[in-house]
Amino acid sequence: MVKLDFYDPSGGIEITQRHAPRLDSLATKRIGIVTNEQWQAFRTLPLLKNLFEKDFPGIEVLPIDAFPQGNALISEDETVKLVKQSGVDAVIIGNAA
Repeated sequence: MVKLDFYDPSGGIEITQRHAPRLDSLATKRIGIVTNEQWQAFRTLPLLKNLFEKDFPGIEVLPIDAFPQGNALISEDETVKLVKQSGVDAVIIGNAA
């Protein structure tokens, strides 16, 4: 007799950790980018940086190479430490694949 295991693909429904609160405004904020280097990140994230700087007065968006890059590095303790030390108000993480 064959035994089959079935798993519920819907995932958990209990919230165990909330996201950080949203900023009231991006004007005059310092924003970091931590890239996972997925599909076209080298094009899309610098474009995003330029659009933010054009649309929000006084914003500073750090370049995409300000922090370690790639899926293997973005969750490392050293990367987290560098982001915290940079004094950013918010961080854009990754690029969808």
